[in-house]
Amino acid sequence: MKRARNIQHAWILACGTELIIGHCADTNSAWLAEKLASVGIETERIVTVPDRAALLANALREAAAAGDLILLTGGLGPTEDDLTRAALAEVAGVPLTIDPPSLESIRAFFAERGREMPPANEVQAMIPRGARALPNLCGTAPGIGIELQGTPCFAMPGVPFEMRAMFEREVLPELAALASSRVLLSRNLHCFGRGEADIGQSIRDLMAPGRNPIVGTRAGLGVITLRIDARAADPPTAESMLDEAERELRARLGPIIYGRGDETLQSAVGELLVAANQTVAVAESCTGGLLGKLLTEVPGSSRYFLGGILSYADAVKTRLLGVSQETLRSHGAVSERVARAMAEGAAAALASDWAISITGIAGPAGGSACKPVGLVYLGLKTPTEVQVSEFRLGEHTPREVIRERAARCALNLLRLALLERAKSDTPNPQPGSNHPAKPV
Repeated sequence: MKRARNIQHAWILACGTELIIGHCADTNSAWLAEKLASVGIETERIVTVPDRAALLANALREAAAAGDLILLTGGLGPTEDDLTRAALAEVAGVPLTIDPPSLESIRAFFAERGREMPPANEVQAMIPRGARALPNLCGTAPGIGIELQGTPCFAMPGVPFEMRAMFEREVLPELAALASSRVLLSRNLHCFGRGEADIGQSIRDLMAPGRNPIVGTRAGLGVITLRIDARAADPPTAESMLDEAERELRARLGPIIYGRGDETLQSAVGELLVAANQTVAVAESCTGGLLGKLLTEVPGSSRYFLGGILSYADAVKTRLLGVSQETLRSHGAVSERVARAMAEGAAAALASDWAISITGIAGPAGGSACKPVGLVYLGLKTPTEVQVSEFRLGEHTPREVIRERAARCALNLLRLALLERAKSDTPNPQPGSNHPAKPV
């Protein structure tokens, strides 16, 4: 690219009618925005454009006028609705021409697979005059590097793995040299057990506009994710700022923060069980095995997860978990007494140190004035006692959301209990000791 000045802001255009009508999710734009941030380029706008030539050309003109950089994905295939090449040529005011090396690469792609290139694929070797082709090592569609009204533009395939390989090989190194001298690094912390508004009040000052680093929140199925963004002259300084912000957040929010990055509630539980050298079993009713599924998603979970009993029918609760018929008649399957008996029964049946039980009304039918849809009881058998917690997850909450929330609430109860047990098991240092207790 001819432009030598620093690039600070980018527009990302995602082309495809399938994205507009909801047939396909745009994962490319989020991935690109994160990569841009790693070299100090802020994504100013993400625009989704259907496969319509006029709309795509207009979006390109607007992006060229407003941004320092354009990244475009999609529309480079061999069919009639692949319009990116033509739109780029129109905005640049130049014709499309065959790029011989690209044509040879496409032919070689098919030859390696024992096939002859279909004539329709020849169009993929056409690029605007004066542009340059970006090699595609994973597919048939070369990318295109071009300037539009003085603004660098990189068009890449819409297929995610093709786009990612091309961007990291052909585009990112160039952008790193052209980008602003400052970097933007981010870190995610995950919380469970408090609402987004409640958490927001506790960290309000850290979310103030203009702060650096700044904290933002995102909610989903009871999990509140805290995103920390730090701008600095170099990555080590940004990482240090992220570390300081994380320490402050953990000091304010305590154990509701269960992990960061890719860590999950179930992986946090697994780490605690491994550290304690203890096991867990489950007894599920309304969640239908979801809790066991979450626990076994963690590689190595066989070290601590013994198994579960899916007691959807009352007869199974009685036969396999030892829940008495009298308890079921007197209190109902969705009750504190039954949750307690289910947890005790699972621990006894599977000889586990810990056990979790779930019984509730997931809906949409089956609720009453006394026991509405969304009522869930969670039993937790610890090595020394049984605890039962009641949750009301909302009468109008969709069935699957109730099930997901119930399973995650159960995991969080277990996590918090394990943390407390670990804390109580940590010996206090004796006065004058040179060996303080190891922090948990």
